[in-house]
This record gives sequence, C-alpha cells and structure tokens, in this order.
Amino acid sequence: MNASLFRSSILFASICVLTSLPSSGQQAAIPATTEGDYVVKNFRFQSGESLPELRLHYTMLGKPARDAQGRVTNAVLILHGTGGTGHQFLTPIFANELFGPGQLLDATRYFIILPDGIGHGKSSKPSDGLHAHFPQYDYDDMVAAHYALLKEGLGVNHLRLILGTSMGCMHSFVWGETYPDFMDALMPLACQPVELAGRNRIWRKMVMDAIRNDPDWKGGEYSSEPQQAMRTALDFLLIAGSAPLYMQKTLPTRDAADKYLDDYFKSRLAGLDANDFLYQVNASRNYDPSPQLEKITAQVMYINSADDFINPPELGVADREIKRVKNGRFVLLPISDETRGHGTHTRAVVWKQYLAELLEKSAH
Repeated sequence: MNASLFRSSILFASICVLTSLPSSGQQAAIPATTEGDYVVKNFRFQSGESLPELRLHYTMLGKPARDAQGRVTNAVLILHGTGGTGHQFLTPIFANELFGPGQLLDATRYFIILPDGIGHGKSSKPSDGLHAHFPQYDYDDMVAAHYALLKEGLGVNHLRLILGTSMGCMHSFVWGETYPDFMDALMPLACQPVELAGRNRIWRKMVMDAIRNDPDWKGGEYSSEPQQAMRTALDFLLIAGSAPLYMQKTLPTRDAADKYLDDYFKSRLAGLDANDFLYQVNASRNYDPSPQLEKITAQVMYINSADDFINPPELGVADREIKRVKNGRFVLLPISDETRGHGTHTRAVVWKQYLAELLEKSAH
C-alpha cells in the first residue's frame, strides 16, 4: 500500500492515524488563509511556572462579522489533537468537505480560526530551546492561552462554534465549563469527558516512560533524538490510531503490512522531537471535566466512532456522562468502510450531517 494513500499523522490525547484519501466530493475552492502569531506576555501556568512571552500561532480563513452590539457572530474555533497543528484541517478530507462555497462552514460566511496549541506547531514549545525546562503545561493552560488569543489577540468576543478533535475534543469540554457563555455550540469528536484512566492512561504512561528511561534522552538535554524511545512511541501511536477493518482491507497480505510499517517509521521518525512529544502526552495528566459537566450550557453534539481503540464504546462512559450535559447529544458512529478508527474525527464526510444538525439547532 502506498504511504501517500495512508500516511500517519500523530494527533492524540488521544492519537490518531489520519488518512489522506481523496475527498468524497468535488474539489472545493478554499479561500486563501492568513497566518500570524500572538504573544501573551508573562503567561502564568497552572503549575506556578511562567513564561515572559508565550507565542501562539494561528491560521485563519474568512473575516469576522459583528452585530449591532459589536458581538462577533460567525467565529469558529477548530482545535487539533496531540501532536497536530491547525494546518491539519486544511487537508482535503476536512477542508474540502466543510470550508468551500455553500458548505457547512463556508469560509466566505464564517471566520474560521485554526490555532496551534501550546507545545505544538509554531507555538511555543520545549524544542524552541528550553527543552525539559519548559513549563509543564496542561489542558487548562492550553485553553486559557487560546482564550487570550481570541479575546486579546484577535478581538473575538464570542464563538459560533468550537469543534475539537481528540485532544481538541477534550479541550472542547474544558471550554464549555470554563467559559460557558462564550460559545453557541460545541462539537467534541473522539474523546471521553472523564479522567484518563484504565488502558488509555496505561499506554500513555508507557510511552512517557519509554522516553524518560532511554539513556539517550539525557534528562531532555540530548544532542540527537533518542531513537529507541521514539520507535516505541511510534509503535504505540500506530496501534492506538489504527482502524482494524480498513487496515485489513488495504493491507491484505503480510508483505503489504510489513511494507506499510517500514514506510511508516521512515516517514514519521524524522518529524518527532522527544521533549515536545513527552510534554504533549503529559499535558493530559490532570484532565477531568466530569465534576463540572452541568456547567455546560451550549448545544453539544458529541461524536465517537465504534472502532476507536482509545475511546471504545463498551466502556459506556460517553452514554453515561452526556446525560449530565443540559443540551447534549451523543452519537456513536458504527464501524463501516468509511470509518478510520480514532482518525474518523478528521474524516468529515462521515459526520458532517451531525454538524449541520448542530448548527441548525444552535442558531439564534
């Protein structure tokens, strides 16, 4: 199987394998993007640490619209997963389904903001120079930083929608509790609104331990990447983000599977930094929105897929917890030729009908 047909992209906390397959529809004309950086001065982290300057990178499509009171009415915040960036949402499987003329998030009508989270992409991260001395950020810090970006950096005082995938899914629940009046709607994709425990926590800890216990990590002051640790991390990421049905069909022989694995490591190892990755995984350590789910007042369309290794439906967590969200609905997507395990969250053709329903229900 050609690596360009099924290439992996680390997006986790969960984690996923994204598929760069052609869009199901015609190529949509996506408006030009604008990129920028906003620097938050003297940002204080939940740990008590601080940075004199915290850089937050973002990509935007469209322009803000305001009502007579100056309230932004068309802003959409889209949040990536662990190891991802805002740019991942410009791939055809997402952008060509949503951002084109007449589509659900038509960029000529909506002001779409695609930020890089702390520790990711072009935002401030350990590999910039501080290495293991970078502040130990968590999800609350990441949400607070994006709130500052919106309010102070971009002048956005209200969001029409927050859509988050994987880690961004978890951030969506934090957003809904922390700033309940700031958005009309939330669409969390591929996560659980509870503390990370059980297998989900165990495999994350195994990945972090693999990095910390590799002698070549050197307490974060390595001169070259600790290869064995990174190889172990990629092993876990591949399994966690895999879609068994799809992989069985597209890798039907031993040789095809072996070649895919070889191509996977060749394409992924070069793009990883051990400190950045360790921080990204560790940021989920104290995530737990469950005690305050009743604070969420926005309309919520919460979606998982049945073939998601990280968020398996048999746990019953999603069905149980969504009942505590006043305006919440949970949808479990059945396994099909269209689902991609955890990575289904970025394959918009599978779930965009539920986005349409959410936008209609939350319209004022």
